[in-house]
Amino acid sequence: LKMKLNLSNYLSICSLVILFGYITYKEWSTKPSRDKISDEGVFEVQYEGEIADQRLPAVSFDVPATMSFAGESVPLDIPDVHERLDKELQINCYLHSNTIFLIKRANRWFPEMEKILKKYDIPEDFKYLPLIESNLLNVISHREAVGYWQILKTSGTELDLEITGEVDERYDPLKATEAACKYLKRSYKKFGNWTMVAASYNRGMGGMDRALEDQSVDSYYDLYLNDETSRYVFRILAIKEIAENPLRYGFHIEPEHLYKQEPLRYIEVDETVKDLVSFAKSHGTNYKLLKRHNPWLRENRLTVKKGKSYRIAIPS
Repeated sequence: LKMKLNLSNYLSICSLVILFGYITYKEWSTKPSRDKISDEGVFEVQYEGEIADQRLPAVSFDVPATMSFAGESVPLDIPDVHERLDKELQINCYLHSNTIFLIKRANRWFPEMEKILKKYDIPEDFKYLPLIESNLLNVISHREAVGYWQILKTSGTELDLEITGEVDERYDPLKATEAACKYLKRSYKKFGNWTMVAASYNRGMGGMDRALEDQSVDSYYDLYLNDETSRYVFRILAIKEIAENPLRYGFHIEPEHLYKQEPLRYIEVDETVKDLVSFAKSHGTNYKLLKRHNPWLRENRLTVKKGKSYRIAIPS
């Protein structure tokens, strides 16, 4: 019995040695030579007759020579400004799956968000705020801010969103965009500067106003701020730069992999719906898809007050 166990162990060890040797050989045989690596950090590897471009596992990417946000120049000649942008670029470049999904989701939502921003005369660059606020997901923060634009209950009510047990329009990406635009307009009226407006979305108008007064400066880039607000605008700048130049930063996403807008039809509801499951089935869909396209419906019923109506999206 002991001999059999020893033989079995010996064969297992031999198998592992052979497997390790094979893997090492395969890695060595496909490893690129240094002279095949380009200045862009890309090398060519041949697999079974096919040549594929591969990025090095870690590359220090160039910070753009110039950048702007909402038409306002970023002072990259200031060393700490340059370094703060560099940090956020590197972080987002190596949050591979997260950044890929941001770009995919943005393709679905940006066309409609851009229309709303234009309607309110808000610069198009503000479409990048919900990417860093929520990853374009209907999440809830530890402070109970909700939705793509991370709106607090008090703020949502002030910005004309309905927030009840059955209906919470903070979960509606487009209505939340409208509400955010109202805030951004008010903030611009106060500061007259879009970069400060973006920062105020994180810290609040009062907080940014006090910081400017206390430190006797008039620019976001000259303020000493808490870590979150200090990073905030640079996170927007970084995701904007990567989303607009994905290949430059190693993101190759086939057009067919991008998420598309889904065709919908809309039903005006002016009477109480006691059972949204039955409602969905009666309109040729199911409860899952009803909730997917109407996340603002928070219960399985919808109480409609006299004179009120709701627009419910149904897959067409």
